Amino acid sequence: MALRWMIYGAYGYSGTLISKQAKKRGYSPFLAGRNANKLNSLAEQLELPAREFSLDNAEQITEQLTDIDLVINCAGPFSHTAAPLMNACITSHTHYLDITGEIDIFEYAHQLNDKAQKNNVVLCPGVGFDVIPTDCVAARLNAQMPDATYLKLGFDSGSRMSRGTAKTSIERLGQGGAARIDGTIEQVPLAWKSQQIDFGQGKKMAMTIPWGDVSTAYYTTEIPNIEVYIPASPRLIKRLKRLNWVRWIFNWQWVQRKLKEKVDAQSAGPDEQERNDNPTFVWGEVSNTRGDRKELRVKVKNGYSVTAEGAVELAIFTLKNSTKGGFYTPSRLYGAKLLDNYVID
Repeated sequence: MALRWMIYGAYGYSGTLISKQAKKRGYSPFLAGRNANKLNSLAEQLELPAREFSLDNAEQITEQLTDIDLVINCAGPFSHTAAPLMNACITSHTHYLDITGEIDIFEYAHQLNDKAQKNNVVLCPGVGFDVIPTDCVAARLNAQMPDATYLKLGFDSGSRMSRGTAKTSIERLGQGGAARIDGTIEQVPLAWKSQQIDFGQGKKMAMTIPWGDVSTAYYTTEIPNIEVYIPASPRLIKRLKRLNWVRWIFNWQWVQRKLKEKVDAQSAGPDEQERNDNPTFVWGEVSNTRGDRKELRVKVKNGYSVTAEGAVELAIFTLKNSTKGGFYTPSRLYGAKLLDNYVID
């Protein structure tokens, strides 16, 4: 049976990498998006079918998906695209994956679990670097310590952000940080906590960030307290702590617009050489009420390479397996063995 699937937002930085990976593996997904010129240019380059449509009209989206078995949404910010596409997928009985790292999107997808189960539709956001490696590390640590009550995750990479990731970070800045505390996601200050962490290259100062695992790792492990860290200099941590007093200005539209204009002036994202030269170091730690601790460190491919390969792998896995409908995290959908695809020496 032919696999009929679609990559929406295919001409963006990550979408292009995913589209090329699909072609490389011998698949022929439909490439889709709202910009006809960019879409057709990529489709001609890769010799893949194209389908132009926007996400403004629910009926139109559903109509475009009636003959599609699965969609990978690569069109960010996902705060604008995920909800309409998820709901259309449920209506059209189309599995939905995306590459978001936005906590609110994971939570929204989880809220749609019952509807997805009823229509036998898989909802699995976060099938890229956000959050495949950290989600799998969380699952493996939880297996080693089933009674864990605290989970800390983190990653370290020298790779630059893509424009899409940078814009998403700008949108989130005014909200501050986030952590899961006693089972509930709580808003916390920017750089809420800091500590020395060895991600795999020696100890570095690190700070908490509002990463997607604050949502997803809870559904993977049921551990009630979750924090995510990245390296940060003491100077940056101090600046962000001061910024908490005025971070509300980042919610102003004109401030966001100015910051995003600066992002648009930059290159789309790291090139192939930069991706190859910048792997990612992923770290996790669990602890329980007795004070027992376990750590896990892995070195994986560059985040954008993980996104390209992981999105295609999970799409094909979903299409080829009779997975029951509902909300999934990557490790719950595929298993924590998914991590092994991206570990490097």
